[in-house]
Amino acid sequence: AINNAVAGPGPPPRHRPLQYHCRMTDPLTQLIHHPYQPPEGFAAPQPGVFKASTVIFPSVAAMRTRDWKTKSGYTYGLHGTPTTFVLEERIAALEGGLQTVLVPSGLAAIANVALALLQTGDEVLIPDNAYGPNKALAEGELAAFGISHAYYDPLSVADLAARITDRTKLVWLEAAGSVTMEFPDLIAQARLCRQRGVVSALDNTWGAGIAFNPFDLDGQGLGVDVSAHALTKYPSGGGDVLMGAVTTRDEALHLKLKLTHMRLGLGVGANDAEAVLRALPSIGLRYRAQDHAARELARWCSGQAAFAQVLHPALDDAPGHAAWQQVCGAADARGQGAAAGLFSVIVDARYPAAQVDAFCDALRLFKLGYSWGGPVSLVVPYDLASMRTQWPAHLARGTLVRFSLGLEAVADLQADLAQALAVALPI
Repeated sequence: AINNAVAGPGPPPRHRPLQYHCRMTDPLTQLIHHPYQPPEGFAAPQPGVFKASTVIFPSVAAMRTRDWKTKSGYTYGLHGTPTTFVLEERIAALEGGLQTVLVPSGLAAIANVALALLQTGDEVLIPDNAYGPNKALAEGELAAFGISHAYYDPLSVADLAARITDRTKLVWLEAAGSVTMEFPDLIAQARLCRQRGVVSALDNTWGAGIAFNPFDLDGQGLGVDVSAHALTKYPSGGGDVLMGAVTTRDEALHLKLKLTHMRLGLGVGANDAEAVLRALPSIGLRYRAQDHAARELARWCSGQAAFAQVLHPALDDAPGHAAWQQVCGAADARGQGAAAGLFSVIVDARYPAAQVDAFCDALRLFKLGYSWGGPVSLVVPYDLASMRTQWPAHLARGTLVRFSLGLEAVADLQADLAQALAVALPI
């Protein structure tokens, strides 16, 4: 029904004049209150785009009784339209959840979770390799609200267990880790949080609902409580939309998140929702194509002398490779596992940071830019020391560079890397 145009009676017969409920003599008034309603029964591959702040009610009784929280009716644009309801349902299906709310960005999804579940005196635990703005939110606004935080070693379940206290009300998980691509023991982490009665929230942007089901990590129903997803990345696929989603399976938890979502006034534009809806049918094809390209280039980079280490979860020597295989391999019908289109390299410490910058500048097909999941391959050098509480023992020393694979031919991307190495990082 949501695919259809606005519901209502069919068009008036052409041989009869339109009938108005009250007399309107000015054509401008007639434009606004024109009684025509298109016929029902229109269906197309893409849902209709409904734009609204104001929603019209048929009666005062309907205005007073409609409940936006259950998607049983429409009340105001912020609370949902047919377009956003469809996208919410499809994202929930993609991630294996039951309920989803849409927000303006991936970071807004993280903030929605934090502000819904934490209050003064509580503590949130965050992996040390988490998305940087998540840590900045904890150090800034959450700290100002009297909410404390601590960072844990993402590769040590024991370290996470030791840090959970009675004040811990939320634990963030991230797979794979931001920039350094470590894959944690998600199953053990989720089990620990469940045993301790702490809400677990996963930044599932990398997995995108393709690599694994965040709500059923072990095939027996063990999963996280909340999945936050930057739809900006793979669901959009075009590098032109900012949007996020928060998905759950628990009705009470969802209501907490949704009420905070409402009180914060979070909403998304209909045209942005349309763009994501249009891209969703191809997400699996794009994800696997970029995954394939990333693996091929990561293996090639492993043979380059300028790179001290290549970080990609599917590589046998990657930090957390066994955990990746356990979760992503089991979720893949082929048993090969999915691994997104990202990998990082650590340029040998003998090359100064300025020379690494020159390498990035020398690339032609890889563009300098943040984000990933779009059609254009991207590269970003990072100052890893400023992003971690300490240098991880499993990482080589040097300057880290992250690559995001687009949809270009792998051979062309490899040639681009080779020429930039020859220009800026000669042996």
